[in-house]
Amino acid sequence: MANIDLTYAPWRKSKASTGNGNCVEVALMTSVVAVRDTKDRGGPALVLPAAGWSNFIAGAKSGEFNLA
Repeated sequence: MANIDLTYAPWRKSKASTGNGNCVEVALMTSVVAVRDTKDRGGPALVLPAAGWSNFIAGAKSGEFNLA
């Protein structure tokens, strides 16, 4: 994937976040979604195609990633 400039990305964190430092932030952009660790906001971000993020969210909601 091409280098994506995240300087002005619209980062957001879940309202359910408790502030304990174990959170991620997500930036929904036109064709990609970026994910970063709130403890390292200046660090690397995982950048996915928007369709890949949609598939991940659908899998998470359906329990596809449950370990038990």
